[in-house]
Amino acid sequence: MRNKLDFSAKVVIVTGGGKGVGRGISERFLQHGATVIICGRSQPDTLPSADGKEAVFFPIDVRDADAIQNLVNTVASQYGRIDVLVNNAGGAPAADAATVSPRFSESIIRLNLLAPLNFSQSCNTVMQNQDSGGAIINIASVSAVRPSPGTAAYGAAKAGLVSLTSSLAVEWAPKVRSNTIIAGLIRTEQAHLHYGDEAGIAAIGNTIPLGRMAIPEDIGDACLFLASDLASYVSGSTLTLHGGGEKPAFLGAANVD
Repeated sequence: MRNKLDFSAKVVIVTGGGKGVGRGISERFLQHGATVIICGRSQPDTLPSADGKEAVFFPIDVRDADAIQNLVNTVASQYGRIDVLVNNAGGAPAADAATVSPRFSESIIRLNLLAPLNFSQSCNTVMQNQDSGGAIINIASVSAVRPSPGTAAYGAAKAGLVSLTSSLAVEWAPKVRSNTIIAGLIRTEQAHLHYGDEAGIAAIGNTIPLGRMAIPEDIGDACLFLASDLASYVSGSTLTLHGGGEKPAFLGAANVD
């Protein structure tokens, strides 16, 4: 029986694939045999690797549409195909919506919404000409579906990404499947910058029904599924990975467990 999680003949692009969540995604695909292309503004100290395979790095700013097209052209020329695109690059520093500059907000939306759209458009052109088509996975956030105080533009961009994904699933079918992962709290190598020491990280994990924050490999596993033939009838969907979610604030206020 054929292994539907075998990516040994597949070419996968992971934006922001050198660190954090992106690194976990890249390593999962490498473990399953894929040729993995990662990109970002600066090369990581070490490239993602697994089972004797190492990711290939291209230095680009994903906010630059021309740079995206050049990368896609290069990958398609050198490797002959593009099977999976994971739009993972994104993020935003905290900013007060009342005082933040328009330029700042535009840059956040460009990174978290327009860059995935431009990357998807470029890869779709390649995927449509392949017999096997392709799969696009957009990494969103719980900020897309709940208030995002301090990162309002980011939350709005991620909400737009969810909507974009469903539209692309209709426009680009049947050759290309498009899905979104809504990620909750994730413990990465920079978790201490956001959540403090180990005690703080554990305390936050205890607020999640499953008792811990996600790790990058959890997101990688979901990407493997959505990119694989196991998900051949999954398109235009949103997969939420948040460990059961956040307890409603009123429960704590009322001292209800």
